[in-house]
Amino acid sequence: MQLDLSELEWHIISPEELCRRLTVSREQGLSEDQIKRRVEQYGKNQPTPPPSGLFQKVIGYFFGGFGSILLVASILVFVAWKPLGDPPATANLALAIVLLAVFFIQATFNAWQDWSSSQVMASITTMLPDGCTVIRNGSQASVLATELVPGDIILIKQGNKLPADVRLVEVSSDAMFDRSILTGESEPTAAAVDSTDDNYLETHCIGMQGTHCISGSCVGICVATGDNTIFGRIAKLTSQPKTGTTTLQKEIYRFVLIIASFIVTVVALVVIVWAAWLRKDHKEWINVPLLIVDCVSVAVAFMPEGLPVALTSSLTIVANIMRKNKILCKSLKTVETLGAVSVICSDKTGTLTKNKMIVTDMYTGGDEYTPEAARDLMAVFRENNQLSTPIKDKEDVIDQLRIVAGLCNAGEFDASTSHLPIHDRKIHGDATDQAVLRLSEMLGSVSELRKDWKKSFEIAFNSKSKFMVRLMTSSTPSPENINANDTILMMKGAPEILLARCSYMLSDHGETVSLTEQDIMRIENIKDSWSRQGKRVILLAQKSIKTRLPPTNQEREVLGWAREGLTVVGLVGIVDPPRDEIPEVIRTLRGASIRIFMVTGDFKLTAQAIAEECGIISDSSFLDDISALSRESKAERERKSIVLSGPELMTLNEYQWEQLCQYQEIVFARTTPEQKLRIVKEFQSRDNIVGMTGDGVNDAPSLKAADIGIAMGSGSDIAIEAADMVLLDSFAAIVEAVLYGRLVYDNLKKTIVYLLPAGSFSELWPVVTNVLFGIPQILSSFLMIIICCFTDCVGAITLAYEKPEADLLLRPPRNPKKDRLVDPKLIFHAYFFVGLVECILSFTVAFWHMQRRGVPFGAMWLRYGDLDPKYGISQEHFTQVANEASSVYFVNLVVMQLFNLLATRTRRLSIFQQPPIFNRRTQNLLLFPAMLFAILIIFIFCYIPSIQTTIGTTAVPVEYFFLPAAFGLGLLGLDEGRKFMVRKWPKSWIGRVAW
Repeated sequence: MQLDLSELEWHIISPEELCRRLTVSREQGLSEDQIKRRVEQYGKNQPTPPPSGLFQKVIGYFFGGFGSILLVASILVFVAWKPLGDPPATANLALAIVLLAVFFIQATFNAWQDWSSSQVMASITTMLPDGCTVIRNGSQASVLATELVPGDIILIKQGNKLPADVRLVEVSSDAMFDRSILTGESEPTAAAVDSTDDNYLETHCIGMQGTHCISGSCVGICVATGDNTIFGRIAKLTSQPKTGTTTLQKEIYRFVLIIASFIVTVVALVVIVWAAWLRKDHKEWINVPLLIVDCVSVAVAFMPEGLPVALTSSLTIVANIMRKNKILCKSLKTVETLGAVSVICSDKTGTLTKNKMIVTDMYTGGDEYTPEAARDLMAVFRENNQLSTPIKDKEDVIDQLRIVAGLCNAGEFDASTSHLPIHDRKIHGDATDQAVLRLSEMLGSVSELRKDWKKSFEIAFNSKSKFMVRLMTSSTPSPENINANDTILMMKGAPEILLARCSYMLSDHGETVSLTEQDIMRIENIKDSWSRQGKRVILLAQKSIKTRLPPTNQEREVLGWAREGLTVVGLVGIVDPPRDEIPEVIRTLRGASIRIFMVTGDFKLTAQAIAEECGIISDSSFLDDISALSRESKAERERKSIVLSGPELMTLNEYQWEQLCQYQEIVFARTTPEQKLRIVKEFQSRDNIVGMTGDGVNDAPSLKAADIGIAMGSGSDIAIEAADMVLLDSFAAIVEAVLYGRLVYDNLKKTIVYLLPAGSFSELWPVVTNVLFGIPQILSSFLMIIICCFTDCVGAITLAYEKPEADLLLRPPRNPKKDRLVDPKLIFHAYFFVGLVECILSFTVAFWHMQRRGVPFGAMWLRYGDLDPKYGISQEHFTQVANEASSVYFVNLVVMQLFNLLATRTRRLSIFQQPPIFNRRTQNLLLFPAMLFAILIIFIFCYIPSIQTTIGTTAVPVEYFFLPAAFGLGLLGLDEGRKFMVRKWPKSWIGRVAW
């Protein structure tokens, strides 16, 4: 029988009929592979969005930002050449062609870099396989979602994201799905076995791809995959999602607006001066084609052409680094926010700890055991059944703990690893269930145990209730006085929740006796003692049920049974050791002025012990309690460590929250999802940029609300879905993420501060002096374009490859509301510290050359092309000398920028502390090819005769290379002195104005 069900039949037919049809296919003798091939017609495995190619990115650049300015500038210069040129100036044609060539080169380069970055990010997403647990050939196995086919039996647990559309055939009483991603419903939908609606989207017996199981557990049969699912069909109707404007993009746009306002202001000034004065009084000085070229020169001079290239290069570099460190960043916003994060609230289990829990202690029947001692006692009894009664009693007590540990457990051994030692076997389930299940297996066979018991009802563990309940029915009599068909309610959970519900306990003889105050104190003392050692404590309890489970309101009835009259079976202490690298990670983040707090659902003493071991609490002698938040003294407010539990957080008022948020070291224990969300909101409301780490369903709301949500790759699907960044390997990777998040912003500032001195300031003044004071434009418009689009641009790209400065993680995080990419301090440094020096020296050298060639400054000042006749200078000689001076100005500016490039590499450190060569940690070998390229450009445009004739350049005497080199060394030395004073006296006025 073929699987030819229509999509409606999948949920209308009963689970029994569905299973029968699947069974018939197998009974016909078809292999699993044949059945898979038969059902693959139902859909492809993976819906994929349409690709974004290089051509589309080129087109995008054509109509955006700097590209459009270059294109318009090229068109205007073409117009200035013809038809306005009379006669047409060859230099204008050359300038227009160069602008057009630069436009196409930059468009292609930017598009290629953007495409390359997107390819890297796409490859990073493949590092997080979308896995699920299925039953094939009678045993559990983990497979990728892309390998699912209709007919697969899928096990669904709390936190899972459904990898396909499934028909539910078994659900727990508390199973619920969040369908908001598809239906927009704000409330979760209860799962059901029977169809509740003929509408495929409305019925509760269908679980749809992309939705999350937020509580409970289910078993479902895959009915549609890939593009055949509801989610897949929607995906096919939409293109790639658009990303919103990020903080960094807003800063870039702000900078562009500043530059645009400068351009408009200066161009308007030039046009007004020309129209109101020069056109009337000095008609021959600037004609319309020359006015157009001057305006284009101003625009191109102000525009930092290297910035878009440097930005895309930085993103590609960071994307590659993230991939190498196994960090999945879902968007550029993630990287930007990391550079500004000031508070990190970290979950404990699986984040700060190894998430490899091991039971180290047991307490049952009034005695404490290690698992090994209990195992040996069980083994001795099995080998010799004629032992004394006390030993047999102890064996009975331990066996009862083994039964509850193995049955009240959502973990399942992977059949493919059953041949391995117990501690090496793979278990499907959370870390706590894994530890308890391994304990039960160590004491006896879990598979044999589960054959003798049948689960009739379950309430899965969740972070609110902090316990798990199962009703188990015995199919055979047992030595523990349990008759066949008896129902036992078994519970596992937090001692502080369950102990108050207990009225009895197992005695050392294995009998059920009343729980006395002394027994309760003993249990509390053991719990506190283990917790102080950093152990998670779990209480196991049971209760015999004589009443039948009603057909309706089953969960309410079971919770009523579990409210009182439980018998304490025992305690288990579980160790989850901190990751080896965590103390160093905490120390590094603290050095970066980032406060890191622990937010966990664990018991208060356990959380405190782990926090001290990790370094989150550096000195327990300074530890405060909740009473410190109500004290007024300054000394009390300066206490730096505090440990609070969830119930205590509920009592805090606004003043106490204000006090709490000033602490440097905080541990939040026994917190609920709502309290985790409150913690994030409280710190955000006090101008903190908050990062939140977590891996469970209970962490999802706070991960979503935080400025940057950080999930572990081993976490639940819903946590990964809610997070902005996923650490696929280790929490230690967050240090690299923060470092390079800051580096992107740092390198962009360096790029801008490098481009502005020559690219706008030193190129602007030749145009201004030409228009206002009637002297020749000492730097030709063509050479301005060459500086902006070639020599400076290549140097700017190399700054994107700069390594982090050694003190980058010693600086406080930037405040996005106050710290701007371009601020007055940066403008002051670029224009008046570097730009003014470069401009004055370039003017000086150029006019000095003219003086040496017989054209004194006085002959040109306020002459507007009409040279003073007393000097006897011919027009031909003047033109030749002016072209030579323009080339000298060009060489001086280019060579000084090479030294400015070396100075701009660091914001605070000396070039000797961060050398560009001979040190792999700090070197940037790309600087030197960029410098050689700049020198090569000089020789191409100043020494090739055909180019000289076309654009009006000349060869430059050799001394005009040595002079700017000396000036550049002086500029580098001047900046080294400035950096020294900034490091030495950071709070002085020099330190305060440092960019």
